[in-house]
Amino acid sequence: MTTQNDRQIVEAVREHYGAAARTVLTENQSGCCTSEPAAACCGGDSSCCAADGITDNLYQVDELAGLPLKAALASLGCGNPTALAQLEPGQTVLDLGSGGGIDVLLSARRVGPTGFAYGLDMTDDMLQLARQNAAQAGATNVEFLKGDIASIPLPSNTIDVLISNCVINLAVDKAPVLEEAFRVLKPGGRFAISDIVIHGGLPADLVDTVEFRRDLSSWSGCIAGALTDDEYHRLLSAAGFTAIDLEVTRRYSIEQVGASFPVLVERLGTKQATELVSRFASTFVRATKPHSDALTLVQAEQSSCCTPETQGQPDCCAPHASSCCSTASGADCCS
Repeated sequence: MTTQNDRQIVEAVREHYGAAARTVLTENQSGCCTSEPAAACCGGDSSCCAADGITDNLYQVDELAGLPLKAALASLGCGNPTALAQLEPGQTVLDLGSGGGIDVLLSARRVGPTGFAYGLDMTDDMLQLARQNAAQAGATNVEFLKGDIASIPLPSNTIDVLISNCVINLAVDKAPVLEEAFRVLKPGGRFAISDIVIHGGLPADLVDTVEFRRDLSSWSGCIAGALTDDEYHRLLSAAGFTAIDLEVTRRYSIEQVGASFPVLVERLGTKQATELVSRFASTFVRATKPHSDALTLVQAEQSSCCTPETQGQPDCCAPHASSCCSTASGADCCS
């Protein structure tokens, strides 16, 4: 059930990213950030194309060559999924929460003229910016769609690789998002995203988890909605994915991100905020949609766990597979 606070989170996220797009669309930048191509000022040690310690220096200068500067200026991710996803010519790619379009344009370049890259975003201003960037880049194998990442407006079994850059943590309910990702991927298709992940869990002695999860500014900043590594494993497995792997690509210090979350530092103090921030990391999350034969086997194995007789048996439930796989769960939790 969607609560009032859930709706507030969605609107806060929409407004935060819409405002970022409007800034790029309407403001004249100074210094290197004018009409130069992205590679002329972004990358290396430049902070021109970065908003904070999470989003800076994610792309190499050679990757940005030929891309519109506004695509880089609107980049609010935490990683570079296109560099890690091993995209190949001819593939069809979908970027969830595509923003200003930088990862869609990079994907389109990698899959070539025989491939195609979709971007999905819920924010009109970001979609306007992304379409402008695609036109400026001369990209003809891209399309930007408006929609919710929990209800993807594409047919089932049509995507080879699904990417996303620090967006899934923004969803209030992650399970439908991962289920939709599974649906649109082809059998054998790959889930390859960058996201903020909590490694080791939230320390209960440092933070009121309920209060922390309700903080709207922390949601927009990709912190309050972050999953733990165990939660990611469990939800991906429950959606049907296999070959799940989480690889830390970047850790943060309080010096890097503290200015973006002053309320967090104020509430906890520098020492405890430092301990909390150490649990968060930009993470590359990989998983695979099994081929049909393997999928049938996985579903059968999961189904066999969902009986009072077998529930909780270690040889029945795969690690992280489902919340049903515990003796405390009721049989009515398994579909």
